[in-house]
Amino acid sequence: MTENRPVLVAAAVVPHPPLLVPEVAAGAAAELDGLRAACDRAVQSLLAARPDRVVVVSSAPATGPLPASARADLGAYGLPLVLGGGPGPERLPLGAVIATWLLDRAGWAGERKLLGVAPDEPAAVCRELGRRAVGAGRVALLCAGDGSASRGASSPRRPDPRAVSFDDDVAHALGAADTGVLLAIEPELADSVSAAGRAAWQVLAGAAEGAAYESDLLVSTAPYGVAYHVATWALEIGEAAFA
Repeated sequence: MTENRPVLVAAAVVPHPPLLVPEVAAGAAAELDGLRAACDRAVQSLLAARPDRVVVVSSAPATGPLPASARADLGAYGLPLVLGGGPGPERLPLGAVIATWLLDRAGWAGERKLLGVAPDEPAAVCRELGRRAVGAGRVALLCAGDGSASRGASSPRRPDPRAVSFDDDVAHALGAADTGVLLAIEPELADSVSAAGRAAWQVLAGAAEGAAYESDLLVSTAPYGVAYHVATWALEIGEAAFA
């Protein structure tokens, strides 16, 4: 620990393609069986840390808490399917939808907070958001966001020659719980390669900065020309006294 402050006990990083949901993928559901299983495993690892509260972090139109009453509804993406959330008329952004579905799928009935981060937030703001997200008690973060969508001809966005190396660097940093590398990601580069997860990863880095984690990169793949990373971070035993 570099200073006396609350410490994140665990984190999980997942992507947010709607095709993770079998009802959406329909006949193609089996193509993402491995990715779906890895996401389930990551969330189960997160909950195994016995958090008092899970904070979901994902990209959103504006930075700030997302309403607890909002629905985890894929209607905005042309898919008339509600995956959980609250009873209100507002819809959660895609990352929060998928994270909510994964938490519900894992049986989490405890406290959860939903934090949206604007995709153009500077790294310093994301870092501070992460530090503020870790309060009293045992807090865990579930971060939802995709890697680059500009990897090549099969990608949904215009190819960028930097995309593959960008994804490789992110995958290595997530697998090593390297907060310094994550915080050093340039927002302009992430935007150029259409990496939707950049802000959420930097919130995680801010929350975890200064503590040591056992980490595992479960999956790093790009089945549809979009990079999907799944990783787990668990506070090392020697750090647990600070939690």
